[in-house]
Amino acid sequence: MKFAQIIDFETERIDEMRELVREAEQGSAGRSGGPTHRMVLHDRNTPNRYLVVLEFESFDEAMRNSEDPQTTRMAERMAALCSRPPQFTDCDVRESSELK
Repeated sequence: MKFAQIIDFETERIDEMRELVREAEQGSAGRSGGPTHRMVLHDRNTPNRYLVVLEFESFDEAMRNSEDPQTTRMAERMAALCSRPPQFTDCDVRESSELK
């Protein structure tokens, strides 16, 4: 079963956050595992609030990714750019459809 994690965070440093993500993606190029899809959402009602939805092939794959030291370092660097600690929500994907 596919698995998704939602990361809810606030930052005034979104450009630095984007650069950090680009660096991490380049560093993990060719590495097996990790997220298969990423969506970044910006809360229109709270200017500095963002939600990132990461999709994985399975819960086990997400846990392997979480245990990777490279992932830990990136999470620590991202948290340092946040104005409050990120909140994580873990979800089993029950249904997913492309509507158009």
